[in-house]
Amino acid sequence: MNEVLEKSALAVNPGIERPPVVNPEAMARIRKNKKKPLSMEQYVDGILNGNITILSKAITLVESLLEEHHEAAQAIIEKCLPYSGKSIRIGITGVPGAGKSTFIEAFGKKITEWGHKLAVLAIDPSSERSKGSILGDKTRMIELSCDPNAFIRPSPSAGSLGGVARKTRETVILCEAAGFDTIFIETVGVGQSETAVHSMVDFFLLLMISGAGDELQGIKRGIMEMANMLVINKADGSNILKAMQSKAQYQSAMHLFPLPASKWTPKVLTASSKEKTGMEEIWESINEYIGLTETNGFFHLNRQEQTKFWMYETINETLQNNFYYNPQIKPLLTDFEEKVATDKISSFIAAKELLNKYFKQFIIHNE
Repeated sequence: MNEVLEKSALAVNPGIERPPVVNPEAMARIRKNKKKPLSMEQYVDGILNGNITILSKAITLVESLLEEHHEAAQAIIEKCLPYSGKSIRIGITGVPGAGKSTFIEAFGKKITEWGHKLAVLAIDPSSERSKGSILGDKTRMIELSCDPNAFIRPSPSAGSLGGVARKTRETVILCEAAGFDTIFIETVGVGQSETAVHSMVDFFLLLMISGAGDELQGIKRGIMEMANMLVINKADGSNILKAMQSKAQYQSAMHLFPLPASKWTPKVLTASSKEKTGMEEIWESINEYIGLTETNGFFHLNRQEQTKFWMYETINETLQNNFYYNPQIKPLLTDFEEKVATDKISSFIAAKELLNKYFKQFIIHNE
């Protein structure tokens, strides 16, 4: 019977030994070639020498939530701080559909052509559901991303405006130390992020479009008052006449605002990102503003005020994180949330009790 089976087509012949899923020789090479973490000195030297790869790694450390990364990032920033502060920091915001990315690419290409080094820091909105971000600014700025004198770094908002803004400010310091003399900070759009970005830039540019209804009602007055310049984008083709009409309307509106502390009267200009027109006039006006504010002292005073502002913001953020992650408070939060939700206790009483418990531990510790 066994002889019949051996000669049958149904007989199973012994196969070859199954190879390993992963090539052991390749894994050994990977382990051998695995680079050691860079030291602080290597990070600082790389940044000061304009090494984009090391600059990107340093920014990743700044944005990391790990405590050990935070300490390393602060050490790097402290070493780079004396080499920063020598750039023009420009905040760029605009209404949805104003063409911010297209404008930044067109304007940025002109700036690099004029011999400057440009860093674009874009704050990308994060999903409230998944907490993820697309971070697609490089795909929208193909030409600029290939420019050797430009650096584009998108960062997620991660649901924390203040935290991201602080990290963006620290990223500015690293970029300046790396030799970038012009910094663009692009916001997620018209909203609360403008206030944070305005507190870390020298010049604030507001991008608008014409023919979108009642433009003067389409944007908050507070944002218009923050702007040092309004640019009517997409002023090309059949839209030129509408752009000029919008320009006249905005100029009339801007004259109603009181003169800012900088003594600069905000300008309203038109531009076309598609045809790359109006860029020279915008750049000349920015330099005119910088010249005026450096002469009257506002430029340096503004930066000093911004530095103090971010000191207090960092204190507030640190205290807030310390409270929420405190081992004695964290377990109580869910219980107090339930009591508030079921009207067993008011929000104010709940907050007061939690804060009392938080501060009481320090009193006991000191005693």
